[in-house]
Amino acid sequence: MPRPRTHDDALRRRLLERAGELLSTEGPAAVSLRRIATDVNTSTTAVYSLFGGKPALLEALYDEAFTRFGTYLAAVPATGDPAEDLVQIGLAYRRSALADPQFYSVLYAKVVAPTKEMSRAAGRTFAPVRDAVRRAIETGVFRGEDPELIAMSMWGIAHGLVSLELNGNLPRGVDAATTYELALRAHGRGWLARTTESGEAAAAKPPRTR
Repeated sequence: MPRPRTHDDALRRRLLERAGELLSTEGPAAVSLRRIATDVNTSTTAVYSLFGGKPALLEALYDEAFTRFGTYLAAVPATGDPAEDLVQIGLAYRRSALADPQFYSVLYAKVVAPTKEMSRAAGRTFAPVRDAVRRAIETGVFRGEDPELIAMSMWGIAHGLVSLELNGNLPRGVDAATTYELALRAHGRGWLARTTESGEAAAAKPPRTR
């Protein structure tokens, strides 16, 4: 019989999980191969076997973070309402961050110099946002502004509110989910091309009842 694999994908995932937790909670200095291996109840030999060393482990950590994050955003279907699609992508952004906070933090922790592949991965991850914005402009829903500007402004709102929530910095009593969705919808209204007779942006859909 073949020998069982001890350095398998399950161990690889556990090592990445722990590396992400240490990076997000204690900073880059806490990410040592010895500590990660000890915390996961394995050996540094296993870490070297799976990743080849700390630099490769950190690159794999970034790749895993972008993959998980991108999967949530890409799962939002494109419909005939690109403005609503953008809101739903924003909601998926928050769901991903809450589901994998240790990996969400990794996306913004520049502990290694970004490689070309890492930059391409980041571009692929946020492609659904840019695509929805472009469709909204092309169909006349949004004003004809720079789509990168609109996408970046939404990213800033999403990242800011998610970071406040994850770090426990929202005021006590604030409904994080409702506040977040209201902010996304207000952002979308600000870019609408169509206006009412009073000159105000046409109303967007209210937050969904939970």
